[in-house]
Amino acid sequence: MAAPVEIYEGAVDKGLEGVVACTTGISSIVDATLCFRGYTIEDLAAKSTFEEVTYLLWNDRLPTADELKAFRKELGANQTLAPELVKQLQTLPTKGVHPMAWLRTAVSMLALWDADSQKLDPASQKQIGTRLTAKMGSLVALFDRIRNGKPLIAANPEKSLAWNFLHMVFGKEPDAEIVRMFDVCLILHADHELNCSAFSARVTASSLSDIYSAITSAVGTLKGPLHGGANEQVMLMLKRIGNMEQTVTFIKDALANKEKVMGFGHRVYKNGDPRAKILRKMSEDITKKIGEPHWYQMSAMIDDTVQKEKGLLPNVDFYSATVYYSMGIPIDLYTPIFAVSRISGWMAHIYEQATNNRIYRPRGKWVGKEGLKHP
Repeated sequence: MAAPVEIYEGAVDKGLEGVVACTTGISSIVDATLCFRGYTIEDLAAKSTFEEVTYLLWNDRLPTADELKAFRKELGANQTLAPELVKQLQTLPTKGVHPMAWLRTAVSMLALWDADSQKLDPASQKQIGTRLTAKMGSLVALFDRIRNGKPLIAANPEKSLAWNFLHMVFGKEPDAEIVRMFDVCLILHADHELNCSAFSARVTASSLSDIYSAITSAVGTLKGPLHGGANEQVMLMLKRIGNMEQTVTFIKDALANKEKVMGFGHRVYKNGDPRAKILRKMSEDITKKIGEPHWYQMSAMIDDTVQKEKGLLPNVDFYSATVYYSMGIPIDLYTPIFAVSRISGWMAHIYEQATNNRIYRPRGKWVGKEGLKHP
């Protein structure tokens, strides 16, 4: 007689909702408050820079002026991609290729040009993290340049990651106000507790695999439209609606037909995403700045309609769509930009995992057949 199958009576929740998988001191979500290392996202968005927030996430404290200067210098110096790597990346197909699929391959290839890629000691991991964080924007910009038949633009080591990304994509000096807005966007997306991609990075790192493998796992996870691609869908929806006169009717019809309106609701936030409030004001300002306020106005109408009809509030993806679009960024680069920011949080989770590591090995609750015998 076959041995009885062991049954686990513990919590089994679809998507692990509500399951606590680890302890963390990186970011916290309490009701409608998001904090990085104890600082609210509103405080950091108003007073900090992406480089400073990255230092905070990695070191559990804000840097001194000298430490920030040195960190910015180190990031600046590591934005450049090796010529041999660029040559290989230029052989990869781009036509009809999802940008996140290309980025996933590019991140994996970076390891082949890093002599320290297999090292697991803290000092080496910090160096690898710095190199990866600095190069993520360069990779995304390179993809866009290659597919448009344009030459690579070298990063300026004296400028911020936000400035360099916009410069490398558009090939011209970016507007200072736009640079600041983009920098705030990077801050807002830098980390978000134990989200899907951060968890996948920690799972890979828990096996003592290398950092490049863990980040490749995270990029692959972020690629999924349920995690990183919602803001793309928001902008495509706005363009499909076309004008303000059709907005409310379009949304009411979609809701009546039980179609999902992207950019609303959140599994953790029940009383509103604090990042969405910051981005709403940014959307209003930037659409007015470029002379296309209707994008914000349409978004606000959708926001009001969905709240009234369904009681759902916008998340970080909803207003970021019109912000990026107003900057002139191609819609299919919105998710790769998410990676340009979230690399800072992924690295923080990998570093934290290493300080108290145990390989992730959950169990599955058996719901299959039992006692079968081969005839």
